[in-house]
Amino acid sequence: MLHNLFDKITGQEQHGKNSRKIKGTVVLMKKNVLDFNDFNASVLDRVHELLGQGVSLQLISADHGDSENGFKGKLGEPAYLEDWITTITPLTVGDSAFKVTFDWEEETGVPGAILIKNNHHSEFFLKTITLEDVPREGRVHFVCNSWVYPAEKYTKDRVFFVNKTFLPSETPLPLQKYREEELVHLRGDGKGELQEWDRVYDYAYYNDLGNPDKGSKYARPTLGGSSEYPYPRRGRTGRPPTNTDPNSESRIPLLMSLNIYVPRDERFGHLKLSDFLAYALKSIVQFIRPELEALFDKTPSEFDSLEDVLKLYKGGIPLPEGLLKDIGDNIPAEMLKEIFRTDGAQLLRFPMPQVIEEDKSAWRTDEEFGREMLAGVNPVNISLLQEFPPASKLDPKVYGDQSSRITEQDIGNNLDGLTVHEALKQNKLFILDHHDALMPYLRRINSTSNKIYSSRTILFLKSDGTLKPLVIELSLPHPDGDQFGRISKVYTPAEEGVEGSIWQLAKAYVAVNDSGVHQLISHWLNTHAVCEPVVIATNRQLSVVHPIYKLLHPHFRDTMNINAFARQILINAGGILETTVFPARYAMEMSSVVYKDWVFTEQALPADLIKRGVAVKDANSPHGLRLLIEDYPYAVDGIEIWFAIKTWVEDYCSFYYKTDDIIQKDTELQSWWKELVEEGHGDKKDEPWWPKMQTREDLVETCTIIIWTASALHAAVNFGQYPYAGYLPNRPTISRKFMPEKGTPEYKELESSPDTVFLKTITAQLQTVLGIALIEILSRHSTDEVYLGQRDTPEWTADTEPLKAFDKFGKKLAEIEDRITSMNNDEKLKNRVGPVKVPYTLLFPTSEGGLTGRGIPNSVSI
Repeated sequence: MLHNLFDKITGQEQHGKNSRKIKGTVVLMKKNVLDFNDFNASVLDRVHELLGQGVSLQLISADHGDSENGFKGKLGEPAYLEDWITTITPLTVGDSAFKVTFDWEEETGVPGAILIKNNHHSEFFLKTITLEDVPREGRVHFVCNSWVYPAEKYTKDRVFFVNKTFLPSETPLPLQKYREEELVHLRGDGKGELQEWDRVYDYAYYNDLGNPDKGSKYARPTLGGSSEYPYPRRGRTGRPPTNTDPNSESRIPLLMSLNIYVPRDERFGHLKLSDFLAYALKSIVQFIRPELEALFDKTPSEFDSLEDVLKLYKGGIPLPEGLLKDIGDNIPAEMLKEIFRTDGAQLLRFPMPQVIEEDKSAWRTDEEFGREMLAGVNPVNISLLQEFPPASKLDPKVYGDQSSRITEQDIGNNLDGLTVHEALKQNKLFILDHHDALMPYLRRINSTSNKIYSSRTILFLKSDGTLKPLVIELSLPHPDGDQFGRISKVYTPAEEGVEGSIWQLAKAYVAVNDSGVHQLISHWLNTHAVCEPVVIATNRQLSVVHPIYKLLHPHFRDTMNINAFARQILINAGGILETTVFPARYAMEMSSVVYKDWVFTEQALPADLIKRGVAVKDANSPHGLRLLIEDYPYAVDGIEIWFAIKTWVEDYCSFYYKTDDIIQKDTELQSWWKELVEEGHGDKKDEPWWPKMQTREDLVETCTIIIWTASALHAAVNFGQYPYAGYLPNRPTISRKFMPEKGTPEYKELESSPDTVFLKTITAQLQTVLGIALIEILSRHSTDEVYLGQRDTPEWTADTEPLKAFDKFGKKLAEIEDRITSMNNDEKLKNRVGPVKVPYTLLFPTSEGGLTGRGIPNSVSI
């Protein structure tokens, strides 16, 4: 420092070829713009605090190693943030740009990384650093997107790499150590409780759902780490065990929900609506639920008619005077308006769900009931019926005879002149089978206030492409014991009289099963839970400059955070899911039993369609795949999206991996895959079906599955929740009574007022309101969402070929959007819009913010 000063004073500062100034711009954002203590206050720290010597930056050479420091890239002199620039236009709210000037020496060479120290008392979010006119290089850009905490919080300095891409073997020698050390640091040492500034990605079992200290009613089994309850891993927090059970992790108080540990860069971004949503969810659980319980306990907890249900969307339900005041003391008014849509009025009111917007009763038709299996919120379960009657895979030694009681007489007259054998042979019969998954749990579930059947629904594919339900079988375990098998009743369609009302109820029991399977399996397990270990393994084993890290990273945004939040208040013991979905306390345990049959390679859409028998390989069809139900909107749009993703991944991977040999020798890639299989999905590590990661084909298929699951599959099963299930009679989540039997008062009531019995059977008023409030939040897009085919940073890589391929991918998705729009306008395709007149747009790639029923975000972010 002294000689620099001396040079300046004596005017001998060199501007020769060996030394010069490099100017740069640093874009960052102070703390969080939202502060939950005061929703109106934007807590942008005073910007000038950052000037002076608060933040230092040092260039790290990619050309020259320092012999005194293990040949790691030479460090330049520290530079500091200068003038706050207010003139750059594309800055978003809360961003600040600063100038910085580096002293560049010949021996610095081209910078490959930057070391940053924050000497302030509070963290900031570093977005980008750009250097201009670097000798022999020109402009050098660093994409950082990371929270930088005060230096004293860290055991290792923060290093950011230039936005170039290097395979491990191609990393410039002076940067190699930095690359390795960064990964070691991110893995942590597996010890102690993690703090918000720790950047550690590590694995844990799901041993944090129960709260045994609160009593045995709140104890839950550990999911993961056993053959009885296998499960994908979650992010480790290191919280101490509970007092009662050393194997259960203690929970943080609800008030602290937003402080649950996930690495800071995985937390919701600043203006992300999800911050707001997280807050809303917390509010529902913490303050609103007890108040609503009190309210609904005073009035009978039933809707008296379907008109009564509609009041939730039309006029609103009047709330007692005191309720909003009591809640208002704890929740800011803006938040209350959002959750309750009250606009200050004493009314509880929700937006009109699409399923009843055009027609208030079309949801009850058989055609719509069948259509929603192809274009509703859970279009991933219907299968080809391959044998009649349907069989069970449950162990007869334990569960006795579980085969179906449906006979040819039950369906024979409804097959448009075909025999059952002919209909089977012509691939005209399909089944929605919720028998085997539920039967082992029915005895336990039905000992609670919920009353559930296992169900089988057989449908016939008509010549106009629609599905006609033929029969519903509802089964219960034999009263004398499981080994005696099941007792079943079979129901067939009817439109009039008491038979018509019983058929409506039979469909409702199926819808209850389907909504439980949807939430626990299609949605939580098959997207949220299986994505989390990928996020962890990628951050632990692939450097930020690795091509596959750059490919996958956008598809991880907010996933660890939303999952941690779910474990805190949604899927925990006594949480919202257990309150609003029928398996109650057995919900998560059931999802673990289903995970036993989970196969990674079957998460590929073509493999899933073929496995369910709804598609066959066919060289003459587009993409080599022919759908047996031609007008199957989820599958039709999904296939286009799947192959668009696959082409993009192929183009990208081919640029970096010219031969299979490069894949086999990529040490980071091999460690990543080994860890994802052996740790992330550790309970399935010995399965023979895992790709071997020896060929480019393995890599492309694996990355396509990961991207598809996080983006399109999640969008298909998530954003239709409010449009279809926001009106609960269409997708009830609970049934509280069994089917009325002849000669009972309930049966008599069914004859006189069928809707009253229907509403008394399905989800009660309080659970309905809680359920609707929840799915409305979960079905919204945030205003800063990033959709498939988009990136939040245009300069995410410096390689032009991948950028061109990405551009091509975006154009392909735009073509798919046009195609979806024209199919939705084609009246011949009856399943695209259906009797309820809701066009199928769940796989339409883009959307604006809010409750739109379309748009494929890059990641599982809500």
